[in-house]
Amino acid sequence: MPETLLTISGLDAFYNDFQALYGVDLAIGVGEVVAIIGANGAGKTTLMRAITGFLKSRPDAVTWKGTAIGALRVDQIAARGIALVPEGRLLFPSLSVEENLIIGGQLGRRGPWNLKRVYDLFPVLEERRLVPATALSGGQQQMVAIGRALMANPELLLLDEISLGLAPVIIKAIYDALPSIVGEGLTAMIVEQDIARALSVSSRLYCLQEGRVSLAGRSDGVTRAAIANAYFGV
Repeated sequence: MPETLLTISGLDAFYNDFQALYGVDLAIGVGEVVAIIGANGAGKTTLMRAITGFLKSRPDAVTWKGTAIGALRVDQIAARGIALVPEGRLLFPSLSVEENLIIGGQLGRRGPWNLKRVYDLFPVLEERRLVPATALSGGQQQMVAIGRALMANPELLLLDEISLGLAPVIIKAIYDALPSIVGEGLTAMIVEQDIARALSVSSRLYCLQEGRVSLAGRSDGVTRAAIANAYFGV
């Protein structure tokens, strides 16, 4: 495994009195693409929210380059180089495509991503840059959400259900762009319901079942039987 970038150790997560994660352990190394799979309600989005500070956790349950960040604010975690493409995109409806993208760069982190690079990656966004972001198709909105995260010039990009509800041709277009996104050393963690696609784009995977890690391994080394057991406990 390459040099560790993010480590999760014994992570518990709660929504008020409801516990959603139980002692989750995982790690991701520099330049890796790691997939997080599991059935609906397994805790995948909760894991993303805990990593990015939307859910508070024990300070040392999440460490970034060896430093505990579990109790930091969302903006403090983002400033360290972690960006989230959230489930449902969560674009600003009153702002144009370009304004949504510019907001992603407000932290001022240096790096290769800027408006030109995003438009080169998704040319349709430049064509529609002055249109309200939520007036776009679902696939184009997803491109805006990814571009907004890239504008932060993160070291770790978290992609939560980026194919959810999209047509297959749009999903293919977005995943075809992934090599260009991670090709410069960017590390990525992808939550994905499509198991075959998750396996095809990742080097390692973790499966969550009812808030616990039920399977971990190399994407090219796990069997479908092992995945089925990890999903459903059968």
